Amino acid sequence: MTLQAAPPAPWIRVREVVRSRTSFFRLRQRSLIRGIVLAIGAFAISLRLGGFPDINALHSSHWQIFAALLAFWGMFETARCLDRRWTLYHAGVLLLLYTDLMILAMAVLLFIYP
Repeated sequence: MTLQAAPPAPWIRVREVVRSRTSFFRLRQRSLIRGIVLAIGAFAISLRLGGFPDINALHSSHWQIFAALLAFWGMFETARCLDRRWTLYHAGVLLLLYTDLMILAMAVLLFIYP
């Protein structure tokens, strides 16, 4: 005599949930969040490589070029999200592009600062 498992109760349903990846991880799709995260990451890395917390320890670093490239990549990702029509979303993306440009300029300045 073999023991068999009892069937599940009728009110318990077993479902398989398939969750798709967000557009953050899909590099071929536009993602405004990816551009923002890259730009803020480049900002933090650039400040840390420049010796930010101590004002007397400010220095240039050859690794700043990677922070500048990361800022440029974030700016490119943000620029991909621009629409052709003028909307408030378009205006917001333009503001984010200006902030990305400032982050890129700061990374380059910290790269050439002695």
